[in-house]
Amino acid sequence: MSHAPAPRLIASAALCALLSGFSATIAAGFDLPAKRADLSEADLKRVADVTRPTKDFSKAEQYEAMQAGATTSIDPVTEDSFTHISANMPFEEEQNFKLGNALFRKLWVSAPSSTQASDGLGPLFNARSCMSCHVNDGRGKPPERGPSAVSMFLRLSRAARTPEEEKAIASADILNFPDPVYGHQLQDLAVPGLAGEGRMTIRYDEGTVKLGDGEIVSLRRPHYAATNLAYGPLDASTTISARVAPAMIGLGLIEAIPAADILAHADPDDADGDGTSGKAAIVRDHRSGKIALGRFGLKAQNATVRDQNADAFANDIGISTPDQPDAHGDCTEAEKKCQAMPTGVQEWLGAEEAPGPILDLVTFYSENLAVPARRKASFPDTLRGKRIFYETGCISCHVPKFVTRRDATNKAQSFQLVWPYSDFLLHDMGDGLSDGQQVGLASGREWRTPPLWGIGLTRTVSGHSFFLHDGRARDLTEAILWHGGEAEKARNAFSALSKDDRAALITFLESL
Repeated sequence: MSHAPAPRLIASAALCALLSGFSATIAAGFDLPAKRADLSEADLKRVADVTRPTKDFSKAEQYEAMQAGATTSIDPVTEDSFTHISANMPFEEEQNFKLGNALFRKLWVSAPSSTQASDGLGPLFNARSCMSCHVNDGRGKPPERGPSAVSMFLRLSRAARTPEEEKAIASADILNFPDPVYGHQLQDLAVPGLAGEGRMTIRYDEGTVKLGDGEIVSLRRPHYAATNLAYGPLDASTTISARVAPAMIGLGLIEAIPAADILAHADPDDADGDGTSGKAAIVRDHRSGKIALGRFGLKAQNATVRDQNADAFANDIGISTPDQPDAHGDCTEAEKKCQAMPTGVQEWLGAEEAPGPILDLVTFYSENLAVPARRKASFPDTLRGKRIFYETGCISCHVPKFVTRRDATNKAQSFQLVWPYSDFLLHDMGDGLSDGQQVGLASGREWRTPPLWGIGLTRTVSGHSFFLHDGRARDLTEAILWHGGEAEKARNAFSALSKDDRAALITFLESL
């Protein structure tokens, strides 16, 4: 693995320079940390040594099977493998986890209702609960039969049109601009007395890829449309992007990774010439309004787990929170009837449908879902696949290891060696995976590198093996073959492998 230069601290820069990127932090009047402030010089050296990619594939690395450090779950593998609490969670905090779990599963109802603490759904929505999308806290999937798409939805947006709008995006004041009628997301469901906005339709074209040894693999290319639109056509400039719900494990640990350590892998101008760039997503924390490193969401559009949850409450369920207080959710001014519907705000409970304590508990639950322990980490086929994964260049983006902050907010997540296999940066994945939709600094071709921990348990937990941002890949081989852009070199290396070597690499992935 080649190492990007250590990041510099950049105080200010022109807008055009911001949009083209820097060799370290991307900023326009923004400051991001160039070095960890939570460690001594001796500990910095220890962290550098322990996170250096291995060159010894004869045996598993020390602590490798415990891929989320002391938080790792060692419970038996079942469909509930993603639902367990961090193993080192103090007993006195388990109650908050259980309360958060109950709220995560809670079914919201339309207002007004006799169950006043549970009303406020919508008026437009995609799901009635968090668990509806994240079944067993796992991955969503595209609809296989019929119109239901509960764990998959369409994001709607257009690009900036004016210099003022471009400046707003460059300053991280806004991510993009909604459709003037349908807002940020197509909600296919609505409360009684109101029509859902429309339906997502998917058509697949099958194509084939011939691998180096002659094996033929079929890839399906999706085509998405918004149909049965209840309030007129989409704006001509609106783009649509299909998204499946991601797995919920390890989120608090990801937030506890120091920004400086993630930024150390950023190389947006490919200064080291290895063909892999990696660009930091610069966003604003919803709660504080301060500039932060984006690390959650398919395009790294959110800085914290709380931000991700508030966004899901607002857009997926139509529930207001202190961080996103509009009780009408994603209803736009053009949807007059939606804006006139009653809300679930109860003054005696607070100014939002999900007051602060509810968002706090759901966030605590989301931050503390444990990553399962590795399976067969020391088996010969797994180690062989690991070596191939490294040699084919996959770790250029899927960075194996980090050490979390010593001063992490949650002590259970403090100073843990974790193995997410992600750099949490934006990468150009080529035309094949492009959705044409800009989200903040991420272009239509750019996506955040997803963490790979738990990927081998997808079928066990979620009952399917659909991968990538829209579930188009039906197995891990297809997912790899869809990689383009910066990942094209690694994809081609995979394609050129023998059948046995490809199987070994998949075995390694399935052990994560």
